[in-house]
Amino acid sequence: MGKENFNQSHSSAWVIQTWLSFILSIGATSIGIIYLPVDIWIKGYMGMGLLFSIGSTVSLTKTQRDLHESSRIIAKLEEAKVERILAEHNQIN
Repeated sequence: MGKENFNQSHSSAWVIQTWLSFILSIGATSIGIIYLPVDIWIKGYMGMGLLFSIGSTVSLTKTQRDLHESSRIIAKLEEAKVERILAEHNQIN
């Protein structure tokens, strides 16, 4: 059985678009918080909420990516075990 290596890489346009989207959304939200007609303490609270939201989003995406990568590794290990069993079975015949 041939081994196929699928490397899923993102195009540079996609990477640029995701970074621009992230930067623009954080920038627009930050500007909105800065120009709110409220007390500085409320702005600080909203800014902390924005930072915690960003941090939890990064943690969530990393966790999801790690889970996906581990499932791919487990699938590769199981495939290798099946290939070994089939190879041993073919040697017996």
